[in-house]
Amino acid sequence: MAPAPFDPVLVGAILGAFGVQGEARLRSFTAQPADLFAYGPLCKADGGVLLTPRKWRTIGEEFAVIAPEVASREAAIALGKQGLFVDRARLPAPAEDEFYHVDLIGLRAEALDGAPLGLVKAVLNYGAGDLLEIAPPAGPRFLVAFTKDAAPLVDLPARRLVIDPIAAGLGDPDLAPPP
Repeated sequence: MAPAPFDPVLVGAILGAFGVQGEARLRSFTAQPADLFAYGPLCKADGGVLLTPRKWRTIGEEFAVIAPEVASREAAIALGKQGLFVDRARLPAPAEDEFYHVDLIGLRAEALDGAPLGLVKAVLNYGAGDLLEIAPPAGPRFLVAFTKDAAPLVDLPARRLVIDPIAAGLGDPDLAPPP
């Protein structure tokens, strides 16, 4: 039986070099930042190993990492800025009503009545909770707070997300704009 294909989940990013000893500077995208190091080797999106962290330390909200793949400052610089992935099979299953951001991106956003609102293009967080960036079929993108009130249904198998326009602050779709 062939092994399951690598199913990449973005968990962090290489930001560049740190110091002169060949440390790589990383940012974690995991809920608990240090969990970045709990899932084994950090890979490219195709599954190729980029870093196997041996030692790490915090630097503000980032990490300085020593890994055998990075022997010098020049090697750390050569890695460039890129995403760090792990295989989904190595991650814990999300709890009920929790989702990996990668699973939300690309979902069809619909109003309660099924009217299309657009596609989820990004999941953002500026410190006050997750926001969904929705790209409508026409017009500018807009943000919706990713709360149970604003997004009462996430149906991953159907690749859709239901948004309550009123709870999301989008206004009442049944009311005509003033003349």
